Amino acid sequence: MERYQQIERSIITKYRKSLWKKFIKGVNEYKLINEGDKIAVCISGGKDSMILAKLMQEVQKHGVMKFEMVFL
Repeated sequence: MERYQQIERSIITKYRKSLWKKFIKGVNEYKLINEGDKIAVCISGGKDSMILAKLMQEVQKHGVMKFEMVFL
């Protein structure tokens, strides 16, 4: 497994409790993503926007709902 793949995977494994579960809880609780949504994720290059982008990719990859996403 490539290093970047290990890092991406750690979002759901190593950081499951501190990042992934809280993120999913917020998405579900506030109904932030709905079927067919078109979502723009803005990336400034900072750590917070990069982790948001990766979390959104994981939701799109493993989530039940289908939605479109673009990175700005």
